[in-house]
Amino acid sequence: MRFYDCGTAPSPRRARIFIAEKGLDIPTTEISIAKGEQLGDDFLKVNPRATVPALETDDGVTLTENLAIAAYLDEVGDGPKLMGTTPAQKAEILQWAAIAESQGGAAVAEALRNGNPHMKGRALPGPDNYDQIPELAERGVRRAGRFLDMLEERLSGREWMVGDSFSYADITTFVFVDFARIIKVRVDETKPALNVWYTKMKERPSASL
Repeated sequence: MRFYDCGTAPSPRRARIFIAEKGLDIPTTEISIAKGEQLGDDFLKVNPRATVPALETDDGVTLTENLAIAAYLDEVGDGPKLMGTTPAQKAEILQWAAIAESQGGAAVAEALRNGNPHMKGRALPGPDNYDQIPELAERGVRRAGRFLDMLEERLSGREWMVGDSFSYADITTFVFVDFARIIKVRVDETKPALNVWYTKMKERPSASL
């Protein structure tokens, strides 16, 4: 296998944490988004959509979505089953991972890509260029704040996002909550349940990756 990573981006960080939590050692190639390496000919041969992460499997398949990477590694790797063990648990983990991505990750990306002057012309990831829309930056910040409100409600009275154990849903949620600080949306004392969970997540060795 080979893993294509970018140490500064949240999306590959999700896969990087998952790999660490599974105890896997996968050869890795770093792709610098800052240098535009995701748009280079070499990487476009790996993923024509010019996004990271990507995982080349031992079966000769290239996976370019976090969900696919996690599902594959959870099956072929040893360690805890981070995608769940029962039908209901698996479904709920996928549900909350999807919520975190669509309502958290998308909101932060909307604010960052449409508001950061260094991303002018790069309002969306991928091989094509798109102009920024300032109104979307403002909306993204509001959406990210609402995402934290939702998580406070979800985590009140529970230790993990789903069930009684750490899972892929926690990884996805944590990465986007942590990345929200780049648009100045942060966990604070006004959200005690979220704060306890977030602090516990930051203490995991994989969170430093």
